[in-house]
Amino acid sequence: MSTATADAVMDYDEAMGRFDPVMGLEVHVELHTATKMFCGCPTEFGAEPNSQVCPVCLGLPGALPVVNEKAVESAIRIGLALNCEIAEWCRFARKNYFYPDMPKNFQTSQYDEPIAYEGHLDVELEDGTVYRVEIERAHMEEDTGKSLHIGGATGRIHGADHSLVDYNRAGIPLIEIVTKPMVGAGERAPEVARAYVSALRDLLRALDVSDVKMEQGSMRCDANVSLRPRVGAPLDEAQLAVPLGTRTETKNVNSLRSVERAVRYEISRHAAILDGGGSILQETRHWHEDTGITTSGRVKSDAEDYRYFPEPDLVPVAPSRETVEALRGTLPEPPGLRRKRLQSDWAYSDLEMRDVVNAGAVELISETVAAGASPAAARKWWLGEPSRRANAEGQDIVTYAAGLGLTPAHVAELDGLVTAGRLNDSMARQVLDGVLAGEGTPTAVADARGLELVQDDGALEAAVDEVIAANPDVAAKIRDGKVAAAGALIGQVMKAMKGQADAGKAREIILSKLTP
Repeated sequence: MSTATADAVMDYDEAMGRFDPVMGLEVHVELHTATKMFCGCPTEFGAEPNSQVCPVCLGLPGALPVVNEKAVESAIRIGLALNCEIAEWCRFARKNYFYPDMPKNFQTSQYDEPIAYEGHLDVELEDGTVYRVEIERAHMEEDTGKSLHIGGATGRIHGADHSLVDYNRAGIPLIEIVTKPMVGAGERAPEVARAYVSALRDLLRALDVSDVKMEQGSMRCDANVSLRPRVGAPLDEAQLAVPLGTRTETKNVNSLRSVERAVRYEISRHAAILDGGGSILQETRHWHEDTGITTSGRVKSDAEDYRYFPEPDLVPVAPSRETVEALRGTLPEPPGLRRKRLQSDWAYSDLEMRDVVNAGAVELISETVAAGASPAAARKWWLGEPSRRANAEGQDIVTYAAGLGLTPAHVAELDGLVTAGRLNDSMARQVLDGVLAGEGTPTAVADARGLELVQDDGALEAAVDEVIAANPDVAAKIRDGKVAAAGALIGQVMKAMKGQADAGKAREIILSKLTP
């Protein structure tokens, strides 16, 4: 539990009435290449600390780096998907600063010559509004190691007894995607921030260049926020002419919800400081998920403080136009367009599709439909019990299903058992529970539990006769034309047959006996 103290904040609506927010988002993406950016060490997540290191990624004297070709190709594909220009010639630079988890005391990155620049990504908000995010650059670099602070209550260095450093992550290929200042979003700035990071995550997942698991740090966002006085409407010339304010950078935000909350908090905090006659300190901030606040980190450095200079141990990267165009041909259908196409193919309403997208189940449903299920059934089963349990566990549905071994093929098989008339919905839910419990495939679970609709019409008709005889008052209502009352008799039939009757067939028999 964090012990950080919250700063004074202004009511968000009041802040929006007095100030105009400007954002800049920097998203770091770990590529899922087999080896690191400049050496042959593996990149597997969760390995024993300091078991995936070598002289190159440890920065030992005399060790020379070699660029990972796959990482360069991934960088180009990301740039193309973001509508960027791809440099005909670019190079790496050394970004010099000291931090315990950076073994070389400099980071190999790109500075004034990135591989991709001048792009954009159109982001659709929930109400259909489209906001264009201008991309300044997407450049290649390497990740740092990870400091572990032991003994404190917060996991941060303050209050810890000692610290350990794991260099496994040092040298992992990174792409940093930097936006231009995002203006004109007004009170929707936090929503735009979340939507942009969400759209970017979907794009990167579609490109298959990263697992984009924010909870594991393979995708993380630095949110820069500043305020300027409001003198006009967000997009009018008077407002755009107002100089930008001093920014703060909230580092390593690792969930979509937190991106939105962190931007909203910083806007309210800046507004309170400016309203009180204070000035904003250009600094990095730490986000606290438990309390929903940021706290001061360190004074933010400017580019000149890093003493960038060209990396002497690496040759420039100069992709041929033929290579770039070949990589352009590998780009998938943009996720936004694909969702619209799938919604049309599946005949989902806007609300139904939004629920599927919000649940992160688009790919699961697509694969389930491809395996033979109807779109309606695929949505019903995935957004039912599996989604509920995933939310309770604090996991996304894809991760949760994979952990339990529930696959699209299983859901399609379950739907097939219902469609074939072997199971009704109640039985199917029992079967799904069994699959989630690890009892096997849907068919195996149904066999083991003896779940199968009674196909003997004679037995079903006998049960109907007994229920009609036992409920003469309900039968009289149906004879008088109140057919809705049949539901009560159907329930009695299902109970008598231990849930193994076909409810639809039971209704047909009841009505045939009690109505003209």
